[in-house]
Amino acid sequence: MTKQPIPTKIYLNEDEMPKAWYNLRADMEKLPPLLNPETRKPCTREELEKIFCKGCVEQELNDTDRYIAIPDEVREFYKMYRPSPLVRAYWLEKALGTPAEIYYKYEGNNTSGSHKLNSAVAQAYYAKQEGITSLTTETGAGQWGTALSMASAFYGLDLTVYMVKVSAEQKPFRREVMRTYGANVIPSPSETTEVGRKILEKHPGTGGSLGCAISEAVEKATTTPNCRYGLGSVLNHVLLHQSVIGLESKIALEKYGVKPDIIIGCAGGGSNLGGLIAPFMGEKLRGEADYRFIAVEPKSCPSLTRGKYVYDFGDTGRITPLMKMYTLGHDYIPASTHAGGLRYHGMNTVVSALYDQGYMEATSVEQTKVFEAATIFAKTEGILPAPESSHAIRVAIDEALKCKESGEKKVILFGLTGTGYFDLFAYKRFNDGEMVDYVPSDEEIENALKNL
Repeated sequence: MTKQPIPTKIYLNEDEMPKAWYNLRADMEKLPPLLNPETRKPCTREELEKIFCKGCVEQELNDTDRYIAIPDEVREFYKMYRPSPLVRAYWLEKALGTPAEIYYKYEGNNTSGSHKLNSAVAQAYYAKQEGITSLTTETGAGQWGTALSMASAFYGLDLTVYMVKVSAEQKPFRREVMRTYGANVIPSPSETTEVGRKILEKHPGTGGSLGCAISEAVEKATTTPNCRYGLGSVLNHVLLHQSVIGLESKIALEKYGVKPDIIIGCAGGGSNLGGLIAPFMGEKLRGEADYRFIAVEPKSCPSLTRGKYVYDFGDTGRITPLMKMYTLGHDYIPASTHAGGLRYHGMNTVVSALYDQGYMEATSVEQTKVFEAATIFAKTEGILPAPESSHAIRVAIDEALKCKESGEKKVILFGLTGTGYFDLFAYKRFNDGEMVDYVPSDEEIENALKNL
């Protein structure tokens, strides 16, 4: 039988969209629990519900149910922009002269410009169901803050966003999108919280980090009546919501009889990477199929490749639960690079465990090489990619060029998590030849790890 030709874009219809999220933890060995930062004992449901809404806490603690139903109202919201397209990168393949087949799952086809809306709408929905009236959050590059702003506006919730200061300075118009949706956006670290003032005293003039912004957002949530905190990455309920990315990718590929050999995602807190690989990794864990997984992080913030697998705080201010993860230390404040969404000191516990157990690989890349890849992609595929996404593009190109050298025809899938149209300051720096690479010294990382 003649094999059906693969179109440039593979679209699913609404009926093919997943009706349940896939909970990867159900197929894994039991993960080390979150610990109370004061007692160092496993966090109870009641303790977590002081920070997060109940629906998210229930999912965070669920490591037994393989599938968790997507609420009908959330699924209806998803239909505004999902299913998202899976694209065969024919023009990129041609430009590289590679025998490899390259596919990317494009998550930038919504106003937030990224995959973040997948979890934002779920978290806002659960907050509304509980009767919560306001949320707080952090944002790095701004995609998560934008996504939660959209979702909060849809459900009538007030929102305060602590935006990493260097990103707020580089991307003022991303801030305006959030404000348009009604959010109050505060550059972090700020003078508006006790933890923010302490960080500024210890690190005067700092550009901030996701760890700083998380501290401020959690403090605001726990000191404001009827308010909860919404997290854009790192925790497992966020990874659960992002599994819709991998589930749709798998359905689309299977329609044309395609099985990926290599699956690549950028890695900051780990949610988009974990969501993309989830159903494929599940098959690997169950012994049903094998894949090669690659996490790509910036050399300026290499938590997997140079960090330690230990319990650490998820924030700089030491007020979040302790998590067993790969970390550079909660005191580590990365250099002010342009991949704001990847500037996080730690990594999701699922991703960390899978990496520690040898189920996946990790690599780190310099930002100049990332923007070289972004430029190639923009010229061939017609999309200006986000700096974060371009980390995955860089390694996808590298793997495709290895296929060119060896003559092997491998199938490569990567996550294009968002667009870079609010990142033009970074592109300007690159185009002007002013962008420089920063790689932390061993001494710098050792100093940050001392307080673990």
